[in-house]
Amino acid sequence: MSGASGGSQILLTLGIRSTDSHLFIFSLEVPAEPAGTGIGDGVEGGYKPLGANLQAQAGLDSAGFASGEQEVNMMLRKRTGILIFPEVEVLDFAGPFEVFSVTRLNEARRREEPSPFEIILVAEHDGTVTATGGLRVVPHCTMENCPALDILVVPGGWGTRTEIHNDRLVGWIADRGQRVETLASVCTGSMLLGQAGLLEGRRATTHWRALDWMRQSFPDVTVDDKLHVVEDGNVMTSAGISAGIDLALRLVARLYGESVARNTARHMEYPFPSGNTRRV
Repeated sequence: MSGASGGSQILLTLGIRSTDSHLFIFSLEVPAEPAGTGIGDGVEGGYKPLGANLQAQAGLDSAGFASGEQEVNMMLRKRTGILIFPEVEVLDFAGPFEVFSVTRLNEARRREEPSPFEIILVAEHDGTVTATGGLRVVPHCTMENCPALDILVVPGGWGTRTEIHNDRLVGWIADRGQRVETLASVCTGSMLLGQAGLLEGRRATTHWRALDWMRQSFPDVTVDDKLHVVEDGNVMTSAGISAGIDLALRLVARLYGESVARNTARHMEYPFPSGNTRRV
């Protein structure tokens, strides 16, 4: 449990593990009490982040634990599936994986608290997947036994030229893509979204070398060649390869705020995107 004071508001962050091993992240903003009301007496600035009264507001007992069904903003970690396939571009999937895995809601407790994302790599079949350059990757699960997802990320790479004709894989993307909260693609992964019928009537983008391929293949899609990351409702698409890092940071900012996204980028020693103009 941790608390951070900001002005007259206090942000309380908690992590509680359930009996089925799911980690619940609590994010609760409550008003701080000024000096003279008991909680902040004798504290510099007149505020004290944690105390008996604050714990009561958060629905906690004196030991700092939640009891019963508390009416607080309790959030299950976002289960994020990243699809991989033969000849997938390494940074297309590894970039977002890195961003999501190092995200923390409480920067001061980076080593003690987990990411709010639960990331799993999904492949069509069991066994090792060979990405571009010969990198061998072992997925966490297959499409068949993949659990329910909150977020689906579809990367690109040379392998999309083959997978776009893979009816089983495209069908899985079409099914899962309609059921997730957020659907995202990196690079030519957007071609697989288009083949799955998930971009019809939407704005989208892809690697600069594939812009004409996308226009010719999906005339109902408005292909944007000006933006680095295109957001259309719950669907996000990005330019090529390294743009997946920017897409992931934008998603972190959308879900948890720009401050968390900036801290994530700083931890990675990656410049936080100052704009969204296409770089190539």
